[in-house]
Amino acid sequence: MTGMAGLEPKHFRWQVEDRVAIVRLDRPERKNPLTFESYAELRDTFRALPYADDVAAVVFASNGGNFCSGGDVHDIIGPLVDMDMKGLLAFTRMTGDLVKAMLNCGKPIVAAVDGISAGAGAIIPMASDIRFGTPGSKTAFLFTRVGLAGCDMGACAILPRIIGQGRAAELLYTGRSMSGEEGLAWGYFNALHGPDAVEAEAIAFARKLAAGPTFAHGITKTQLNQEWSMSLEQAIEAEAQAQAICMQTVDFERAYRAFVAKEKPVFEGD
Repeated sequence: MTGMAGLEPKHFRWQVEDRVAIVRLDRPERKNPLTFESYAELRDTFRALPYADDVAAVVFASNGGNFCSGGDVHDIIGPLVDMDMKGLLAFTRMTGDLVKAMLNCGKPIVAAVDGISAGAGAIIPMASDIRFGTPGSKTAFLFTRVGLAGCDMGACAILPRIIGQGRAAELLYTGRSMSGEEGLAWGYFNALHGPDAVEAEAIAFARKLAAGPTFAHGITKTQLNQEWSMSLEQAIEAEAQAQAICMQTVDFERAYRAFVAKEKPVFEGD
């Protein structure tokens, strides 16, 4: 196992407190756009998380009143226009790999979304497990606005499962912004909080998860993702096997003994 508390990334901010990693892009003057380098470094960081025993949950936070404005126009969009197909496919696979890494990191991810969350900057919260927004959140899958399809980084697979096929189709065809209130009503956001409170609420939620049975949380995340492509019968069998594994953990025994003693269980993730 590895520790990630001392990670010092070059292209985003990172801190670990009480087994909760807090990630934020760090170009607030540009509404935190993504670059080739930040994409790759984020992908590599989430790929390493399954092996990190000092991180039990992740908060992907906003910075300077905005979450992320998507791919940087000058650093990404401009160079893409001049790339050949091989280079373009390498880029789109890399961006998709970030989503794969988030889905497979084994740790619940809570997104705290304030202000602009656009393009790839909307995909990151979409690929998270829990989303908190603000009344001023503006979420836009704006790929069609730049002449591209809405099927970017798994959007056509994931977004309909969150808000429904028709609503997802509208957002992906038009590229229009979804307001915070709309996102809450549609089930995209789990809750709305004020801009001064949303990050603290996300961290508090993540800390509750980190204090829970973290091995079992990893199993829950795995099943939530893998059961998309299973039949109901396959899913029920997969969950039977997954739950039997969790019943072998010490946390399961701790919960039983605490219940008998009329105490609150203290989970340790083993």
